[in-house]
Amino acid sequence: MIGLLTLRLRLPACASLKEKRRRLKPLLHRLHREFNVSSAEMDLQDRWQEAVIGCAMLGNDAAHLQSALETVRKWAEANWTDGDVLDTKIELL
Repeated sequence: MIGLLTLRLRLPACASLKEKRRRLKPLLHRLHREFNVSSAEMDLQDRWQEAVIGCAMLGNDAAHLQSALETVRKWAEANWTDGDVLDTKIELL
């Protein structure tokens, strides 16, 4: 099974795409290091103050994937200080 977490982010202080990438890179690295998920910017690459981040996990147990991605979601909402998490979505395929 594949678990996918989509995070829609707002970065109100960004004034350029370069600054946006500088703020997102540590988040992507931390998600990989802390939760062992693959993560990347998936959409809105040309907007300075918005981003869509995707986090993916593989596993054989849907309950475990749901729980692990829910943990990532809660961590992002509570600990990411460079912006706001506007919306989240978890999908199991």
